[in-house]
Amino acid sequence: MMDFLWNLASFVIALGILVTVHEYGHFWVARKNGVKVERFSVGFGRALWRKTGKDGTEYVLAMIPLGGYVKMLDERIDDVKPEDKDKTFNSKTVYQRIAIVAAGPLANFIFALFALYIMFLIGVPSVKPMIGNISPSSIAAEANLTKDSEIVSIAGDKTRNWQEVNLALIGQIGNQEITIKTKNSDSQYISSFTLDTSNWEFSPDKTSALTSLGISPYRPKVHNELAAVAEKSPAELGGLLVGDKLIAVNDVLTDDWVAFAKEIKQYPGKEVSITIKRNDEILTPLVIPNSIEQAGKVIGYIGVAPKVDAWPKSLLVELSYGPIDSLQESAQRTWNLTSLTFSMIGKLITGDVSVKNLSGPIGIAQGAGNSASHGFVYFLGFLALISINLGIINLLPLPVLDGGHLLYYLIELFTGKEVPEKTQEAGFKFGALALLMLMAIGLFNDFSRVLG
Repeated sequence: MMDFLWNLASFVIALGILVTVHEYGHFWVARKNGVKVERFSVGFGRALWRKTGKDGTEYVLAMIPLGGYVKMLDERIDDVKPEDKDKTFNSKTVYQRIAIVAAGPLANFIFALFALYIMFLIGVPSVKPMIGNISPSSIAAEANLTKDSEIVSIAGDKTRNWQEVNLALIGQIGNQEITIKTKNSDSQYISSFTLDTSNWEFSPDKTSALTSLGISPYRPKVHNELAAVAEKSPAELGGLLVGDKLIAVNDVLTDDWVAFAKEIKQYPGKEVSITIKRNDEILTPLVIPNSIEQAGKVIGYIGVAPKVDAWPKSLLVELSYGPIDSLQESAQRTWNLTSLTFSMIGKLITGDVSVKNLSGPIGIAQGAGNSASHGFVYFLGFLALISINLGIINLLPLPVLDGGHLLYYLIELFTGKEVPEKTQEAGFKFGALALLMLMAIGLFNDFSRVLG
């Protein structure tokens, strides 16, 4: 329940920021071009808060936080006083209307650049992408990719941490091969490997791009020994102590932490005997795991953490830059994310990427919650990614979106005539239907991931 509330709050905050940015782009350029703005609303439906400014615009915060709008004076919709006719949207030149409509998506790209600039200025704690293991008979194994080596680039894109590795790999979906360059920790020599991905089966809802290729990131060794026991947890109530070495659960041997956690998860609300070694004594305390929900399933949880070796300092890096270099880094990241998004849209159209990979509001909410829980800089990175996606989606030539309006205005620009209203209305109906279908697919995929 707490995870749900955290994800929901993070989602509302993220979407509220991005919608406000988008609509402010329309609002600011409209005002600069002499258009009267009657209402600036963040959200739809019933107003939770409203205020009329000195500029005559009504500012509204509405109940449903799934979008927003800027209502401009328009003779095609409103009864306009003679003295206000030059303040209507429809009275402006086609160039002015194009500028007003394009300003929303442009504001999203500018915000992404700003968010990433602040992120790099603060610094992003990262881990170098060191390969921990290669699965036998995997795509990576067949390419002779080796463990204990650092991935330095993928298809020519520099990779300084695992996030950049994952983004680069996702961008290669649908390609027949991927070139990965690595270097050993004790050498600066760069090795190049070509992965045959013609039969690459990657389902983001089931596994990561790395795992599907047979690559496991390096992780510090996890010992089968307790390093922490939560206060008033089932483990503490059952008598477990820091330093206890874990041997078995209900007589099932657990020779590592993963095996121990797997066994505990199978017994939500049921008493289990845990065999431990404390000093030189073997004990079997009884514990009743709490029941918690994880990924739509109820699992057992006893409130303990294992002893883990520290990360080698040589693998820890902070992507932090000065004012000038941060601008360069943020511009490059914005460009990379924009290119990746356009590439994914293209591959969705061609069928190289399945529509099963689309996410709806639930997936976005989970992403917002996860990034926010990791810290402010990661939340900034998430905001930048979604802002870019929002900007690009709004540029799609669907009549109900900004891109559809721009399409009509470009036709008007070249023909010298406005697109007939009946044609526009038919286009809006088609655009609304297409958008609803995409949203339905995203929601279906979200529920499938949560429930399956």
